[in-house]
Amino acid sequence: MAANSLHELYVEQLQDLHNAEQQIIKALPKMIEEAQSEELRNALNEHLEVTRNQATRIETICEELGEDPENEKCKGMEGVLKEGSDLLKEVSDEVKDAAIIAAAQRVEHYEMAGYGTARTFARLLGFEEAAGMLEQTLEEEKQADETLSDLAEEVNVEALEAGEKGSDEEQAESRDTSRAKKGTKAKRAA
Repeated sequence: MAANSLHELYVEQLQDLHNAEQQIIKALPKMIEEAQSEELRNALNEHLEVTRNQATRIETICEELGEDPENEKCKGMEGVLKEGSDLLKEVSDEVKDAAIIAAAQRVEHYEMAGYGTARTFARLLGFEEAAGMLEQTLEEEKQADETLSDLAEEVNVEALEAGEKGSDEEQAESRDTSRAKKGTKAKRAA
């Protein structure tokens, strides 16, 4: 649908956000399952419930407008979630939680941009109650991002330390292999 007015664009943005939330509701359980940190699992579980409430808010707003909340596909969120999913397949267990946080923060920032825009449109169009609901969601997304940032401080240090430990072990293994090869060459030379 081509948006020919700010009102139509507002509805399109709401539908896009609703689809984004539905995609997140499907993706979060996988992230929760992959998370190793209990704190991270708890934060993601909590945000899953918040996300369900956010989707319901959009449904309420769309209902009041007489619009179907499910008329749009959020290709942006689809891409962000696919990128996060691909990343989780590529990382070792030592850095998986750090990767989950990185992916989740990209999701939060994408949502913050969308909710800020929708809230502004609602205000301009005189939908103050909807603007308040969208502001509430925007604040929840900011809080989720802050929680992830706090968790990242600990998780990223653990990932760094695990990587350094792994790197030290790899270097020791490489030296041992190199010595063994030199020892074999020395025996052949003798």
